[in-house]
Amino acid sequence: MTPSDLSEAPLIFREHGSATRNAMEQYLDTHSVKVNQKYELVSNEAVKQAVNAGLGFSIMPLIGLRNVLNSGEVGLIEIQGLPVKTQWTLCYLKGKKLSPAASTFINYLESHKEQLIETHFSWTKIH
Repeated sequence: MTPSDLSEAPLIFREHGSATRNAMEQYLDTHSVKVNQKYELVSNEAVKQAVNAGLGFSIMPLIGLRNVLNSGEVGLIEIQGLPVKTQWTLCYLKGKKLSPAASTFINYLESHKEQLIETHFSWTKIH
């Protein structure tokens, strides 16, 4: 399937301002896809349920689809340019003294980042 095929599909979007919506719109804009029919919902869970009910298609974070993919409730369609890669950042209140537990947690994340990504967030581990 090509990105242009999405112009004929009913697409289900997250609400304006969500990172998921922004990634989806950027992907569609990059590939010059004109959306003809769309729905807008307020959570990834609502989008997932709408897809599961057969109302349309969506571009969603894979991590939120792990259970429905493993159970076979929904499927993935391979489309050129997907999955969209994103970057996440850990943030905390600047100037606040971190507890020993918080410091240990941050150090653990930093030293095990690659292993955690591969184990819990890898595309090949999800489907």
